[in-house]
Amino acid sequence: MSKPADTARLITGASTVVCLVGLWIVGSKAGWINPQAFPTPEQFWAAAKQLTVGEGFADGRVHQHVLQSVKLILLGFFAATAIGVPLGLWMGWSRKAEALVNPIFLLIRPIPALAWIPLAIVWLGLGDAAKVMILWFAAFVPSVINSFTGVRNIDRPIIEASRVFGIKGWSLVKDVIVPGALPSIFTGLRLSLQGCLTALVAAELLGALLGIGKVLYQAGLDIYPAMILAGMVSVALVGFGLTAVLDWVERRSMPWRTAH
Repeated sequence: MSKPADTARLITGASTVVCLVGLWIVGSKAGWINPQAFPTPEQFWAAAKQLTVGEGFADGRVHQHVLQSVKLILLGFFAATAIGVPLGLWMGWSRKAEALVNPIFLLIRPIPALAWIPLAIVWLGLGDAAKVMILWFAAFVPSVINSFTGVRNIDRPIIEASRVFGIKGWSLVKDVIVPGALPSIFTGLRLSLQGCLTALVAAELLGALLGIGKVLYQAGLDIYPAMILAGMVSVALVGFGLTAVLDWVERRSMPWRTAH
């Protein structure tokens, strides 16, 4: 995406946030919002201050919770995509590989990541390994499907022309297959990252000592709407930051799509 388009998107997003915050402030002052159900700006600010620079919440301050959650997300994301992307490329390129792997994949694909929680506890206990396993399943399926689709969407004449010019084996994969599938691969990476963020809260219910999921869980038990909102904002900011990094990697990996 071009820089003017990025700027326009940023301005639009910022304007939307400002409008929503303005409505929230006005609604709270006018009494349209029940503070028992949804916090006022003052309540949210007090909770955010407690979480960031105060005594903390759920056994930690925001930076401790965020670092723990980001660590789990990255471990699950990279472990899943390091297997899922090559597997998807292999299945997309080889009919034999598809026939061998696809039946097993079709059995795993419909199972939600959260359905693995009981087995994760039985196999790995309540430590970080069990949480990473759940995030792994959340990220694995999208990376496989989109990598597979990316290969299958490459025009066959391009591959045939490459072979005519003597491009074979690893060179064909490196110079033709992977670049051709990259747009779809990055779509899969985005969905995988989103899957990790979605499964994060549930994963951190497994005896977590720290994490944004623990903040949300404890705030729910305490019936503390302002802290729930603070936790949700933390998740949103983490997601925004990780997505921005992925956007940067995508632009660096496919400069031909951003050159104008």
